Amino acid sequence: MAVVDDSMPLTGTVALVTGGARRVGRAIVLALAEAGCDVAVHYRSSHTEAHALVEQITTRGRKGVAVQGDLNDRCVWPEVISETVGRLDRLDVLINNASVFDAESPVGAAPSEDTVEGFRPDYWESVLRTNLIAPMALCHHAHPHLKKTGKGKIINLCDIAADHPWRHHLAYCASKSALATLTRALARALAPEIQVNAVAPGIAMFPEEYSEDLRNRLIKRVPLGRAGTPREVAQLVRFLVESGGYMTGQIISIDGGRSLA
Repeated sequence: MAVVDDSMPLTGTVALVTGGARRVGRAIVLALAEAGCDVAVHYRSSHTEAHALVEQITTRGRKGVAVQGDLNDRCVWPEVISETVGRLDRLDVLINNASVFDAESPVGAAPSEDTVEGFRPDYWESVLRTNLIAPMALCHHAHPHLKKTGKGKIINLCDIAADHPWRHHLAYCASKSALATLTRALARALAPEIQVNAVAPGIAMFPEEYSEDLRNRLIKRVPLGRAGTPREVAQLVRFLVESGGYMTGQIISIDGGRSLA
């Protein structure tokens, strides 16, 4: 029986990373550029960081472009895809990394307004629009371009909170749970030309607002005894893009065992 090689050589392919200017998104951009991708770095307000990152991409011998847009605005969704394709000529990989999270009341701290008592329809609509509807819309607009390759890849950034929700961040947890379900549904809908998977980090990078005491308490819940890093998440994304040729519809946790606790 013939052996099928489903690996995807990345040199010359084009990836779009939403929310790619900072934190985990930045690490994903650099990992894909190192692997040979030309990368469109989407950002909302991090203009300086996005353009500095594009310069780093070019020093690696790859093409990079910065694409600005607020994913809470539905008019932006088709524009992000069309600008990427228009400037880089194609689209092979879509990484839905951008999301919003209310870090004002971290897990274990005093309740925020994102509770049953503090339910705000406008806040829920904003979170769901950015964290769920925008990724679906980008998939819709990217679909024809990804299908052309025959090996298109979509990777969504979920969260272990999808299965282990926090009572003070109801909208965020609901949005990530729905994104996980959407990942599986899209995997069936877009096969075999496009693979759709998701990565679900635990602690990858603490919000700056988190106190040292809170960080230590959260790390104590992790069986491996430490926080993860953006680069570790990025390397898993790179694996799914480059080598995960026989995987689709999977939600892969990278959380140091936190989801086991």
